[in-house]
Amino acid sequence: MRCELETVLHLDNGFDLRPAAPGDAATIALWMAQPHIRQWWQQDWSVERWAQSLAAQSSGEHSIPCMAALGSEDLGYVELYRVRYDRLAEYYAYEEHDWGVHVAIGDITRVGRGIGRKLLRSLADALLRADPRCRRVVAEPDARNTPSVRAFAAAGFVSQGELQLPEKTALLMVRTRTVEALR
Repeated sequence: MRCELETVLHLDNGFDLRPAAPGDAATIALWMAQPHIRQWWQQDWSVERWAQSLAAQSSGEHSIPCMAALGSEDLGYVELYRVRYDRLAEYYAYEEHDWGVHVAIGDITRVGRGIGRKLLRSLADALLRADPRCRRVVAEPDARNTPSVRAFAAAGFVSQGELQLPEKTALLMVRTRTVEALR
């Protein structure tokens, strides 16, 4: 599965994506403790637990933990994953090359300013350009997380209905390959 992300990946709209390292654990732990993230991610973990999680993810085959930046400032945490290796594959008719994304805008000063939708569009476009076999990028935000659902919709993701996951009722949000995504 590994789409190695060893350096900074420059995305559209001025975003950069780089691999998250255990040294980012303090920042991620701070972000995950904020109410606008804690409620939905439920990963208000210690710095030590985040460092362990990042190290495990980085050495595994399941997901790629990343830090998203705008300009030179980190503003969010991103996980990229192949759906076929994720439990999400049990809940919809996935295609072999579907990519999934989890995004948390941690910098509270950037929330509610359209940054999320721009980042989501840039991420989806970059994944579709980088992997010609991928036809879809998916996400499964909590159906009650209206700001997240709106951001995905504004980024070109379309709701494909509800999924009942063990911890939440999610909306399956799908961004398909388009001519625009290939530019």
